[in-house]
Amino acid sequence: MTTPGRLLRRLPLSVVFSTLAIAYVLAGALITIVLEAWLASRWLAAVVATLLLAPVLLLHVQRAFAPMNSLFRALAGTVASYRDGDFSFGLSWPGGGALGELVDSHNALGDVLRDQRLALVQRELLLDTMVQNTPVAMVLVDPSDRVVHANLAARRMLGEGRRLEGQAFSALLARTPDAFRDAFERGGDAMFTVGDSEDEDIYHLSRRHFRLNGRRHELVLLRQLTAELRRQEVQTWKKVIRVISHELNNSLAPIASLAHSGAELLRRGQLERLPIALATIEERARHLEGFIRDYARFAKLPAPRLEAVPWSRFLAQLKAQVAFAGETNVEGFVRIDAAQMEQALLNLLKNAHESGSSAENVQLVVRRMPDAWRVDILDRGQGMNEAVLANALLPFYSTKRNGTGLGLALAREIAEAHGGRIALLNREDGGLCVTMIVPD
Repeated sequence: MTTPGRLLRRLPLSVVFSTLAIAYVLAGALITIVLEAWLASRWLAAVVATLLLAPVLLLHVQRAFAPMNSLFRALAGTVASYRDGDFSFGLSWPGGGALGELVDSHNALGDVLRDQRLALVQRELLLDTMVQNTPVAMVLVDPSDRVVHANLAARRMLGEGRRLEGQAFSALLARTPDAFRDAFERGGDAMFTVGDSEDEDIYHLSRRHFRLNGRRHELVLLRQLTAELRRQEVQTWKKVIRVISHELNNSLAPIASLAHSGAELLRRGQLERLPIALATIEERARHLEGFIRDYARFAKLPAPRLEAVPWSRFLAQLKAQVAFAGETNVEGFVRIDAAQMEQALLNLLKNAHESGSSAENVQLVVRRMPDAWRVDILDRGQGMNEAVLANALLPFYSTKRNGTGLGLALAREIAEAHGGRIALLNREDGGLCVTMIVPD
């Protein structure tokens, strides 16, 4: 059964108010005619008719607005619930029109907010699981030096498994080994070792600052690298042993064979062939000597002794040892260890000559930068593919049959010891550009 209230909800407001207006105008006119005959005054009859109909009109208007008022209160309640994070309900409006569209839009907004909140909760759970279970110790410190958040790894490393939230971070550091405190006092990122040589752990410290809720916070990351570095160390030693074994076998096997052949020639009296065998033994022995010397130089590279060296003199001495194109009369001084830098550039120029480039296309170009010098070694050889570019600067990596894999690695070591860096880049028209940056 349809009640008047339900009927009002389903009818458009314009229809409801138009019907009420017509009904009350007709009723007012009828009452005025009746009262005019009795009161003998049209004006007085109109006033009395208005006074009689006004309470009834007010009652009907209130009843017409009651469903809308209820809807508006419900809308206000749902908005307050959304603000509090509750998206578990919706609204219903049996009528259509503008109010029906408003309710539908409000319910659609609630569905979107509910889905977004659910996705956000899932992401927060995933992020919290990842943060708590990562092996990297993570500590968030607020401006008052209090720990805001610490994951499980941080609790084990700094608090013996206990919660750290609310504690003073400086008090936690006071209970750590000296190496921990020294690394924090230096500021910035650092790598340090805890323990003695027989039982030591290696850590990497990373510190980042950011603003959270308008306040400056610090995120401290501590990662234990002992096991990873041990694995890398073992793999490096295995590779070194393989390279050294290969080179030793390549030299010692011919030496042993030629020594035996020389003894046989001597026994048979065939002395005319003996000098060839001895010369080959000498060549292989000198190759082995150079191989060992290169490894020793790489392993025992001393700290550079910096001094102001004029570029013109340095480049002239370099060009006297290996040919290259380019201007040698460069003005200015550079603070370097001349012997080490000469060795690095000799290695790079030697590689350029061995790349398949013609001698006249091997160039060395020195350019001034705001706070450093840039040295480019250019050639028109075969260049390098992506795999070789990614590994060329690693020790013991070589694509040459008889290469030791130490030329570029030694140049990189020398550049970084001077506070600079080295980079490789293929040139557009073929060839390679090796760039070394040397700070003032």
